[in-house]
Amino acid sequence: MNKNSNTYIFIYASVMVILVAAALALTNGLLKDQHDKNSEIDKMTQILRSIKVEADKNNAESLFEQNIKTAYILNSAGQVDKESSPEAAFAVEMSGEVTKPLEKRQLPVYEALVEGDTLYILPVYGAGLWGPIWGYVSLKNDRNTIYAASFSHSGETPGLGAEISTEPFLAPFSGKVLYKEGEFRSIAILKSGQKADNQDAVDAISGGTITSKGVEDMLLHCLGAYKAFFEQVETENTENTENTENKEE
Repeated sequence: MNKNSNTYIFIYASVMVILVAAALALTNGLLKDQHDKNSEIDKMTQILRSIKVEADKNNAESLFEQNIKTAYILNSAGQVDKESSPEAAFAVEMSGEVTKPLEKRQLPVYEALVEGDTLYILPVYGAGLWGPIWGYVSLKNDRNTIYAASFSHSGETPGLGAEISTEPFLAPFSGKVLYKEGEFRSIAILKSGQKADNQDAVDAISGGTITSKGVEDMLLHCLGAYKAFFEQVETENTENTENTENKEE
């Protein structure tokens, strides 16, 4: 074929376009796979941090497998979704769920076993000053007392709102309770020295008022969606007490 002919030039150009497109598609696919994998590792690391297990990209998967025993999805009534699975729970994107009416939300729960005790890990998602904030809160077996918390952000100011991801802000959450006198109260985030009325509280970040308020709202609305799940414990305890009394009679 004459390499100077229009036909040859057209065929050559077409082949090159196809080859370049295929190479770009392959590269994009590989990059997407790596990005997705990195996102999974980061998510595992954050979940583990909420039960006081520090992990990095090298050991996150193995530590996650060791510590997280199961995961499932609840509905707003606190019932496990029939099609729930650990994989499905892990795949839930809270950024989308928080915009839905409560009765349509998927509510993931991760269960961990730490020193023989079951912990329940719940995801939270909200808004800070400059962008989204999110995290995980682990509860002790009573589904009321906070074991630990882990928060992250996408663009809060270093030294101010970004402090929500640091230990000085996170540590005081341990031991705080969500319920007071049988009512769900969540956790208040207040300026140092202030006290909440019939509610546990932690100190807000100095200079990070809006981000601190965002964390408070995030906890109230996201954890509040799990109230039916929390209150199952009281029902179970009541039933166990009644069964014990009946046996004694």
